[in-house]
Amino acid sequence: MDLVRHLRYFTVVAEELHFGNAAIRLGMAQPPLSQRIRRLEEELGVRLFDRSSRQVRLTAAGRLLLAEAHEIVARVDRLRDLVERAEDAVLRVGVPPDLGSAVIAALIAGFRDRGPEVRLTPAEMWSADQVVALLDGSLDVGLVRHPITAPGLSFGPVLVQRAGVVLAEDDPLAALSSVHLADLAGRRLVLFPREPGLHEETLAQCRRHGFVPEEVHEAQTLGLVLAGTAVAFGPEVALPGLRWRPLLGDPLAWRLSTAWRGQAGAAAVAFGAVALRVLKESAGMTDDGTAPARRLRSRPSSGFLA
Repeated sequence: MDLVRHLRYFTVVAEELHFGNAAIRLGMAQPPLSQRIRRLEEELGVRLFDRSSRQVRLTAAGRLLLAEAHEIVARVDRLRDLVERAEDAVLRVGVPPDLGSAVIAALIAGFRDRGPEVRLTPAEMWSADQVVALLDGSLDVGLVRHPITAPGLSFGPVLVQRAGVVLAEDDPLAALSSVHLADLAGRRLVLFPREPGLHEETLAQCRRHGFVPEEVHEAQTLGLVLAGTAVAFGPEVALPGLRWRPLLGDPLAWRLSTAWRGQAGAAAVAFGAVALRVLKESAGMTDDGTAPARRLRSRPSSGFLA
């Protein structure tokens, strides 16, 4: 068990005295949070909270642990800060798995050119996982999709990515130059997993424009789309058996920004500047919400579009 991470969860629940609010603050679902608190209680051999349908209260053991837990978490954070300042430091960065290998490679190369004394180590993680990792200190900076509720984090400038629709190549809509969301009515939809805020925002836009999916699947692959039983949304791709088409009116504007906990260090600031440039140049994102110029070039497959 990662004791420090579990103690961090404990301190947030103790401050909120509400598992739902604590889960929102930590950027995670409530059931896993409750399971981790129970695991901590089992590890320590004590009950930390009195739970009822109306309220959550610290037990005597919980009150004794709280001050120590705050001190342990703070000491670990200070140790991490010291290590980050050391020579040959490593900047641990979270990136969405669907960003694409070419974009990730450009981020690494661009950061290396800006500050070769700090090594960039990217980890492919969905936004919900990045929030938890940023709050517990196992990530230094992330690239997260909005909307996100994480009071403990700060965010850099927001970029906008206009999503199109991915179809099977023999789908009748693939013959069109562009597709209206309403044209997808009655079809199944594949959305990437663990992006709850983006899911709700995307589905709301679909309903607003006349597309209510018959069923929504959370998956990291496009097998259902290849089989012709579903469609997916995403940036422009060129993959065998699939066709990407823009959506009329660009109704899906996905927002992404850098995120970090506390005050951003010099390395995080440098990465943010590189990310703004690379995501505009290599991923077609914009910083003003206007639709980017469409360039007819293919992007390599990513974890989601594999």
